[in-house]
Amino acid sequence: MISKQSTSFSDFQEGEVILINKPYTWSSFDIVRKLKYALKHNLGIKKIKVGHAGTLDPLATGLMIVCTGKETKNIESYQAQIKEYITTIKLGSTTPTFDLESEVDKEYPYEHITQEMVEETLKKFTGSILQTPPIHSAVKVNGKRAYELARKGKEVKLKAKSLVIDEFEILDFTLPELKLRIVCSKGTYIRALARDIAEDLKSGGHLITLHRSKIGEYNNDSAIEVDDLIGLLT
Repeated sequence: MISKQSTSFSDFQEGEVILINKPYTWSSFDIVRKLKYALKHNLGIKKIKVGHAGTLDPLATGLMIVCTGKETKNIESYQAQIKEYITTIKLGSTTPTFDLESEVDKEYPYEHITQEMVEETLKKFTGSILQTPPIHSAVKVNGKRAYELARKGKEVKLKAKSLVIDEFEILDFTLPELKLRIVCSKGTYIRALARDIAEDLKSGGHLITLHRSKIGEYNNDSAIEVDDLIGLLT
């Protein structure tokens, strides 16, 4: 495994597991593309598989697990592990994407919300729940990504899916912002949680920060910066 503490590499074609701290505004594909380029051009590897175990939105930061070579066969096992996120929801307004990728489109009252109300609402979303993904997501609809259809102004209807929210922790509550630690199963859209939590509070909401801090036993504190990793490969 390659992490912040790594001092040497084994065979990337045989397979490496790399813990990477994804920078703000980078897509998950950007990470894979840059690493693949570095492996090919800096180490002279002509052909190599590189894949990630779980997408992060461009405006999210934090832990990504990237696999190379034969280790890409185990990507699904990493994807299936429980995730931990730290997020800040801004109550009282929504955006089409439910994060800062798009501009605020609607304003809602939020002054009535108390911490006790938030605590009661979070109880409703703890355990097994049904969640409808945001229309601005990578879910496929008739072979097309939902966000591609949404950006073209086409109507997108997505089916609710079952998932598990293991734990919520309120880290800070200073209206209009709500900061949470969330432990959840694979496939959870934190943007959709922000939408649904705010609706239950009779308001609107969107994410202003999102950070993935853990995947299973792996912690982002051990993750290596992309530029540092590429520097080690030169």
